[in-house]
Amino acid sequence: MNIKNKRAGYDYQLLDKFVAGIKLYGTEIKSIRQGKANIQDAFCYFAKGELWLKNMHISEYDHGGYTNHEVVRDRKLLLNKRELNKLESKMKEKGQAIIATKVFISDRGFAKVEIALAKGKKEYDKRDSIKEKDVKREIDKNLKQYR
Repeated sequence: MNIKNKRAGYDYQLLDKFVAGIKLYGTEIKSIRQGKANIQDAFCYFAKGELWLKNMHISEYDHGGYTNHEVVRDRKLLLNKRELNKLESKMKEKGQAIIATKVFISDRGFAKVEIALAKGKKEYDKRDSIKEKDVKREIDKNLKQYR
């Protein structure tokens, strides 16, 4: 079960990826297991030396009742101190951001978030990416014909 941010590769140049744990409530993990989450607008920020994920939308759990969680709230990400220091130093560079690219359930049953250190693309970079994908698709198509 994977929830992907499909626009991340289009809007950003992904420089470095990390896998982080995420601190959730009980009804949140149940909703994620049902696939009811959205990370299109999710990004990370630092506050008091901790990394937080903002704008991640997790729908309410169907059978939650009065114990249901807030749909959009800031969620704490769990990383090693070394990884946090590396990300914080990179964030100080101009034009870099940390965005969520994928949410998945690990082998042990924990929710994990794949985050990426990213640099925003300009409009002409996006056009170049589309051209490269089209050329690669054509080459693959031609190779399949000749096999």
